[in-house]
Amino acid sequence: MKCTRRTLLVGGTVATASLLSPLRLTASEPELGDNGLHLQDWFVETFLDLQEDLGDAAAAGRHFAVLWEQRGCPYCRELHAVNLSRPKIVSYLQENFDILQLDLWGSRSVIDFDGEELEERALARKWQINFTPTVVFFPMDPAAMEGKAGRAGEVARMPGYFKPFPFATMFEYVRGGHHRSQSFQRYLQDKVTRWEAEGKATDVW
Repeated sequence: MKCTRRTLLVGGTVATASLLSPLRLTASEPELGDNGLHLQDWFVETFLDLQEDLGDAAAAGRHFAVLWEQRGCPYCRELHAVNLSRPKIVSYLQENFDILQLDLWGSRSVIDFDGEELEERALARKWQINFTPTVVFFPMDPAAMEGKAGRAGEVARMPGYFKPFPFATMFEYVRGGHHRSQSFQRYLQDKVTRWEAEGKATDVW
């Protein structure tokens, strides 16, 4: 598995090309941790029991998501340098989500929702994580995940780097429960159409 610039598939359809960003350098260089992953001091630090983490997030009125990254991934850097440098996006995520960062090649022990304990790299294979960064979203009700592996119970997945507007919209899509009734691609396109009709730019989320 490697970080690569592949066509992103969302809800079984190809994401609109204009909504995807080319890799570019930015003035802000995100900080790296000892494991080579980029740091955000608001990501949750837990004992890596995912059912427990989901319960804690739900008790606080937030959704739970797992962000997979790996050392040396240029699109992980892009995520932190661009998307997570925007105060409006960060504020929205902090208010509505608990985000746990895992390492695609890491060796920490993680307990999946079904109770199986695996190293991060083994869990990544189990969940079929093929790109970094990848964000996996879970239902807000802990009971919905009891006895299920993460791959079986996830409600949405962001497979690769999305530029700020579709990135933030994906979190909004999950937060609003829209994944229950329509594909992300449809939700995103409807929002783009609505914003364009209102004269709003879709690069300012």
